[in-house]
Amino acid sequence: MLLLCAGLLVATQAVPWVSDQILALWHEFGPSWCGGPHLGPPGPDASAVCVQLYRRPSLPGAVVRALLLAAVLAGCVPAVRWCVRPVRDLAPLIANVGPQNLGHRLRPGPGRDALALLGRAIDEMMDRITVGYEAQRRFAADASHELRTPLAVQRTLIEVGLARSLSEDQLALISTQLLETNERNERLIEGLLVLSESDRGLLARTPLRLDLITAAVLDAHRARAADAGLTITATLRPRVALGEQVLLERLVTNLVQNAVKYNRPDGTIDVRVGDEPALVVTNTGEDIPPESVPALFEPFRRRSGARIDHSGGAGLGLSIARSITRAHDGTIAAASTGRDGLRVEVRLPATDAPD
Repeated sequence: MLLLCAGLLVATQAVPWVSDQILALWHEFGPSWCGGPHLGPPGPDASAVCVQLYRRPSLPGAVVRALLLAAVLAGCVPAVRWCVRPVRDLAPLIANVGPQNLGHRLRPGPGRDALALLGRAIDEMMDRITVGYEAQRRFAADASHELRTPLAVQRTLIEVGLARSLSEDQLALISTQLLETNERNERLIEGLLVLSESDRGLLARTPLRLDLITAAVLDAHRARAADAGLTITATLRPRVALGEQVLLERLVTNLVQNAVKYNRPDGTIDVRVGDEPALVVTNTGEDIPPESVPALFEPFRRRSGARIDHSGGAGLGLSIARSITRAHDGTIAAASTGRDGLRVEVRLPATDAPD
């Protein structure tokens, strides 16, 4: 393409000289313009063309130059098509990519030219699309499995109730089990909705006091923690976060509930709010191998160890926390030494305090 541009530049610079040579050859060997060997003053019977040529002697040169430029541009069309042919050849390859062959790659090689860079960028884009598609497919499969199990339990309980007459105690037991299963479905569906909304991003951003939000969440969970024999300690410094109140409350709630649920009797929960990181939640719970920590943020991943809170869960707590943090342009990370619980850090962009 650069050579084509250079050739076009040289050709346009040579147009005046070529046009002068063409006119000179025309005057010498071609027919006369108006019936004479040279242009002279037009007579009374001269045509309008001869009059204009006499008054504007540069007109033939301008016409010849215009024709030459048109010829140069016309010659550039096939040259440009030849230059962009590799790009056109990519179109059918990209058009054939779909869910059935997301593994297809262009593999342009290690070159540094524009087409190689474009090919590698497309391959990297396909890698990201493949990861997202596989994550959605796995999420849909997991969600279907999670919903199928409680629905099957509900169906079984209803069939048992309809198959025979039940005593009051048996009826109360089945009703309690149905209610618990229904509550689990509600938690799962609510978690899926929150996860979907946080993945979609924020509709509005407002400066909010993260320390006040955290304090309200802790106050709502102190009684539950006390019943489980846990001690909550908090260090809450003023911290402003730009985001949505409901989602930030859900973020803190999920982390605190996770710290309560996966803890040990007489354990502790330490919550800190500050500049950087914005939020830290540490609990004294079961031993977690460091290599198993990243999987905790995947949907429907539950720790299989003992827990002091048996209220159940959908396995979406940390997944929702991660999605909410990303929606607020932040990062969330967990760390474990392999013993004595988990430490979760949330980092959010700094912002000015609200007026």
